[in-house]
Amino acid sequence: MDAQPERCAMRIIAENTSGVLRDIATVIAGHGANILMINQEIFDSGPYAGLGELYLEYEPGPDREKLVRDLEAIKSVRDVKNFQPFGDIFGSRVIIIGGGAQVAQVALGAVNEADRHNIRGERISVDTIPLVGERTLALAVDAVSRLPRASILVLAGSIMGGEISKAVDRVREAGIPVIALKMAGTVPEHADLVVTDPIQAGVFAVMQVSSKAVFDINRVRGREF
Repeated sequence: MDAQPERCAMRIIAENTSGVLRDIATVIAGHGANILMINQEIFDSGPYAGLGELYLEYEPGPDREKLVRDLEAIKSVRDVKNFQPFGDIFGSRVIIIGGGAQVAQVALGAVNEADRHNIRGERISVDTIPLVGERTLALAVDAVSRLPRASILVLAGSIMGGEISKAVDRVREAGIPVIALKMAGTVPEHADLVVTDPIQAGVFAVMQVSSKAVFDINRVRGREF
């Protein structure tokens, strides 16, 4: 089995001026590194107020220390620090979206199951957001494919369909499996798996992303439990 390429991370504090991203990307490319993920934010307060934070994860080139020195040499760059990638710290993410009561019950199962796996050395985190309204839910579902480390989505609600179902299809096309609670609406017809018990749905979700569990959603796709 081929080894996974090394993944590194760094945070760059820089002035919020035109051309900064170009200059940083040019230096990184010049070192033979490959950017895998990038996130930018402007500080509103604190010691870095008015400056920008650039967090990126990348496959390194031959000399990481020289890369840092060359980035620090850019006039608009104030600080460069290396960190462990988020995947090493937080691992895979289980995303739970839907109504408050149902989300809470799915989270109960997911957190308890994740704890069982994490004490054995895995890193599985659980993210929840209770929402209402077809458009609001559809936007949230669509955004899951853009979330870093999102590994599986659980839809927890009483009724979901329409634009939400179309968003589910797009999430699955992006390679993220979807579990839905048994509910009214068309979403269950578009999900990979339908589960009646919300606690069990959370357990199944964690078992799917675990590297040590024997559960495989591909073997039960289209079924209802």
